[in-house]
Amino acid sequence: MKDSDRRLLGELRRTLLPLHKTLLDWESEGYERKHGRVTKGELLRVIVSDPQFAWLRPISELIVRIDQTLDTEEPDTVVDVNAIVAQARRLVAPDEQGTPYEQRYYTALQEVPDAVFAHRAVTGVLKDAPSRETLH
Repeated sequence: MKDSDRRLLGELRRTLLPLHKTLLDWESEGYERKHGRVTKGELLRVIVSDPQFAWLRPISELIVRIDQTLDTEEPDTVVDVNAIVAQARRLVAPDEQGTPYEQRYYTALQEVPDAVFAHRAVTGVLKDAPSRETLH
């Protein structure tokens, strides 16, 4: 992997983590308002299994994908950085009428100021990322 790609993915990961945490905290607060307080252990189980948190899986999976890519030690490994960047761009494109993820993300941006700041950090990294479309 090229050093520039590694830096880009590292910066993208660094900005996605606070966004993910903010969205997770917001959803957790909503869950606890509806179901009552839960312990950290119970909350982890709920996050993994409750449908209320399913919309967060795409962003969680993207962070894991970036982590796995950055953990690759082989210098000649071919990494589709364009696909990762494209996936990130889709995940930070809120749409009130879109997919359940896009709708929930849109709502979070309307209700949570910290989500707006975290969103801006991610979109700032993506704005500077090269937009190289792959040909099929």
